[in-house]
Formats: sequence, structure tokens, C-alpha cells
Amino acid sequence: MGQKVHPTGIRLGIVKEWSSKWYAGTKDFANYLNNDLKVRRFIQKKLAQASVSEVRIERPARNARITIHTARPGIVIGKKGEDIDALRKEVSQMMGVPVHISVEEIRKPEIDGYLVAVSIAQQLEKRIMFRRAMKRAVGNAMRLGAQGIRINVSGRLNGAEIARMEWYREGRVPLHTLRANIDYGFAEALTTYGVIGVKVWIFKGEILGKQPLPESVEASK
Repeated sequence: MGQKVHPTGIRLGIVKEWSSKWYAGTKDFANYLNNDLKVRRFIQKKLAQASVSEVRIERPARNARITIHTARPGIVIGKKGEDIDALRKEVSQMMGVPVHISVEEIRKPEIDGYLVAVSIAQQLEKRIMFRRAMKRAVGNAMRLGAQGIRINVSGRLNGAEIARMEWYREGRVPLHTLRANIDYGFAEALTTYGVIGVKVWIFKGEILGKQPLPESVEASK
């Protein structure tokens, strides 16, 4: 059986950055990590309708900075900033430190790996044929400037008794090239027949030349 390395994990410190940036000693590391995971789950659940792709967390000097990458910033901010203020208070209580939340808009959600995977999963839950959903996503991504896209769906497709895996690819998707900017996303569709997993790889081009490494990598040298 073929084994695949996580496309983001293999590129950390080369062309990708960590989604959490902080330093902790042996005592605090596990608590910080669990806290980050809990905050991410909370934000994803709270802003389920806001198309949140990524939540970046930084912890500078007894504070926390959270950046929410979303395709619908208006839903996150709310009327006159009421929703984001309420979210800031709840997250601050969870983390136990003052929290500053900023919102970044994703201008092309059609070439964001996680949002494409979620979109296909939602279509599968509405009983849309998986091939139609995959081809539509591939067409949209290629039209908006992706150099390549691959989509895998696996599970009891169309209610079949035996689970199987189907995939569709267009363009070029180099999985082993470290300088390749691959955006990867995974989502699950909870259908009446069981869970269907959706994986999306989107190739956005190669990052050439020396990249400025994240601060944590430079500090460890």
C-alpha cells in the first residue's frame, strides 16, 4: 500500500509556516497545544457558516493573537463588530489571557483546499452525485488560476455496499517537490450510508528563491 506524507507537514519551514507560533517549556507545552486545539475546534464550530479555512494562533508575552482566515468576513465581524467582540470574550476566557482577534479575507475560496473539500462534502450530504461535485470543483479551481488539482473521495459512494476510492485530477500536482505550494484540505461528509472522506490537493505554483524562514526556525539555529 502507498503511504502519503501530509503535504503541509513535509513543507514546514521551507514554504509553509506553522499554524501556531509560540515558545513553551516542558511544563507548559502540552497545555498550550491542547488549548490551541480546543480554541480551533470552538471557532470552527461557532463560525460554521462563515467558511473559515484556517485559524492561526500566536502567544507573545502573556497575550494571544488569533488570525481567522475566512471567505465571509462580514459574518465573523457581525453588525458593528458585535459578533467579533463576543467571540473575543469567549476565547479570552478559554485561554486565560487577553486575546486580540483579526480577520483576513480569502478572496478566492475556489482555490482554498479546505474550503473546496468542505464544499464537496456538503454537496455529498445533499445527495448530489460525487462525480458532478468533483468535476465542478476542478473546473472552478482551474478557471481561477490553479496550476493543478486532485480530489479523492472514499467511502460508500452513491450508497454502494462496498466502500471504494475514486479520484479526479487535472493539471500538475507534484506531491514530492518541496518548493511546490500545495494547499491541502480534508473534510468528511456524514451521509445516511456512512462517512465519506474528501481530500483535496491544489497546486498553486512553485516558490523559487530563498524564503524567509519563520522566526522559530531562525531562533533554533
